[in-house]
Amino acid sequence: MEYLDWIVLSSTLLFIVIYGAYKTKGSANVKDYILDNNETPWHTVGISVMATQASAITFLSTPGQAYHDGMGFVQFYFGLPLAMVVIAYTFIPIYHKLKVYTAYEYLEQRFDVKTRSLAAILFLIQRGLGTGLTIYAPSIILSALLGWNLTLLNVVIGLLVIVYTVTGGTKAVNMTQKQQMFVIISGMFITFFLILNYLPPELDFTTALHIAGANGKMNILDFSYNPETRYTFWSGITGGFFLMLSYFGTDQSQVGRYLSGKSIKESQMGLIMNGFLKVPMQFFILLTGVLVFVFFQFNSTPLHFNPTNVTKINNSEYKESYQALEKKLEVINEEKKVVNQIYIEQFKYNEFDNPTLKKQIVVLNQKEKELREDAKELISKVDSSSETNDKDYVFLYFIINYLPKGLLGLLLAVIFSAAMSSSASGLNSLAATTTIDIYKRNNDTKSDKHYVYATQFFTLFWGLVAIGFACISSLFENLIQLVNIIGSIFYGTVLGIFLVGFYIKYVKGKAIFIAACVSQLTIFFIFYLDIVSFLWLNFIGALLTIILSLSIQKILNKQNT
Repeated sequence: MEYLDWIVLSSTLLFIVIYGAYKTKGSANVKDYILDNNETPWHTVGISVMATQASAITFLSTPGQAYHDGMGFVQFYFGLPLAMVVIAYTFIPIYHKLKVYTAYEYLEQRFDVKTRSLAAILFLIQRGLGTGLTIYAPSIILSALLGWNLTLLNVVIGLLVIVYTVTGGTKAVNMTQKQQMFVIISGMFITFFLILNYLPPELDFTTALHIAGANGKMNILDFSYNPETRYTFWSGITGGFFLMLSYFGTDQSQVGRYLSGKSIKESQMGLIMNGFLKVPMQFFILLTGVLVFVFFQFNSTPLHFNPTNVTKINNSEYKESYQALEKKLEVINEEKKVVNQIYIEQFKYNEFDNPTLKKQIVVLNQKEKELREDAKELISKVDSSSETNDKDYVFLYFIINYLPKGLLGLLLAVIFSAAMSSSASGLNSLAATTTIDIYKRNNDTKSDKHYVYATQFFTLFWGLVAIGFACISSLFENLIQLVNIIGSIFYGTVLGIFLVGFYIKYVKGKAIFIAACVSQLTIFFIFYLDIVSFLWLNFIGALLTIILSLSIQKILNKQNT
C-alpha cells in the first residue's frame, strides 16, 4: 500500500468513528439509547436496514461468488421484497402499538416468559456468532493478502465499532451507517467503471456480457425443483422469503433499526425502500464479480487466489508440482487472450456470434478450472486443514493488484466500513436484547439511567465476545454462505413462534414453547444429515413450529377437558 492509500483509509475510518461518537454521546434514558427516542426519519431507517445486512462479507464474497458460479446467487434475494411488504404491514404496526424495545418483548405478552426467553437466547447465540464473523471476514482476507496480523485486525475492527456504539447506542449506529453506506456505494461504483475501463478498448459492455454468458456466468434464473440445488428461483422465493421474513422481522439487529422510526409510516417506508433497492444492489455487486471474470479472460490469473496457501505449498515438497500447474495455466491464459480477442472482433465488427469460438472459450475455462482443482488437491496434501476454496480472495486480489493509488485505500475503507456497519448493529441489538429481555426482565427495580449503563456494559461485553470469536474462527467454503447458513439454522424456529403469535390465537404459551424446542432440535438434525439446501431450513423450521404447536395445543386441550 502507498502513503495515499493509508491516508484515504485512516482518514475515512477515523472520521466515521469520531463523528459518530461526538454527535451521539450522552443518552439520557433507555428509550433514547436503544430507540433513538423514536426520532429516526424513514430514509435513515432504510439506509440503516441496508447497511446492517451489507456486511464486509457482502463486498468480499459476493463478487467472488459471481466470478466462480455466475449471477445465480441473486435468486437468493427474490423473496426479500415480498418479505418487506409482509413485515411493513403486519409486524411493524404490532411492535409500535405495544411500544416494545425488542421484538421478543411481544412474545411474553402473547405467550409467556419462557417463550420470550427462548427466542431471545436463540437470537443471542446466532447473532453473537454472526457478529464475530462480520469482524473476522475482512480480517482473514486482509491478513492473507496484505500480510497484516490477523489477531490485530480483529481487535482493531472490533474496538473501532465498540467506541461509538457504546457511546451513542442506536443513534450512533444509525448516524454512522449513513456515512458508511456513502463510502460503500461510492467505492463499488468507482470499481465497476474502472473494470470496464480496464477491458480491451474494442470490448464494450454488451460484448463483455456475451463472453460471460458463453461461460455460464449470466444464468440468472434456475426453475429446477431439485431441493439439493442451492440457488433456484423456488428456493429464493420460498426459503429466501422465510429467511428474510425471519431476519428482518424477528432479528433484533434489524428490528431495532425500524423500531427507532418516527412513526409506523416512517418505519414502513424505510423497509419498503430496502425492498426496492436491495435486489438491484446485490445484482450490481454480482455483476461486478462477473466483470472481474471477463477482465481475467484478457489478463493473467494466479493458480490460487489465497496467498497463504500458495506460500505453504511453495515451502513444501509439492513446490515443483505446483509450479508445473502454474506453467500450464500460463499457456491457457495466453490461449484465452487470443481466442477471446478474435471472438470480440468478429462479434463487434462482423456481428457474428461465432459458436466455434464460444465453445473453445468454454473448453479453455474448463481446463483452467481443472488445473485449479488439481492445485487445491496439492494444497490439501500439504495441510489437510487448509481451506482450499479461494472465492473470498478473488475480488480483493483484483483491487490490490490493479486499482490505482488512493482507490485501493478507498476500497479497503469500503470493506472496513461494511464490517463496522453490520458489527455495530449486531452489538447494539445483542446489548439491547440482553438488557431488556434477560437482565431487566429479571431485575426491574433499578433506575432508567442504570439500564443505560447496563446496555453500554453489555455492548462492551458482546464486543469483546465477538472479537474473541473472530480470533478463533476458521474460514469456511464461502463466508457469505456461512453467515446465511447460521441464520437459516436458527431463524425458522423463531419465525414460526412469531407467525403463530401474530396469526394463530388458538395456540398458547406451553404448546408453542414445546413446539419450538422440538423444531429447533429437528433442524439441527436435518442440517447434520445435509439432505436439503440450507435455504429450505427456514421454511421447514417455521412450518414445523406451526404444525407442532397446533398439534400440541390440541392434545393439551383434550387433556384439560
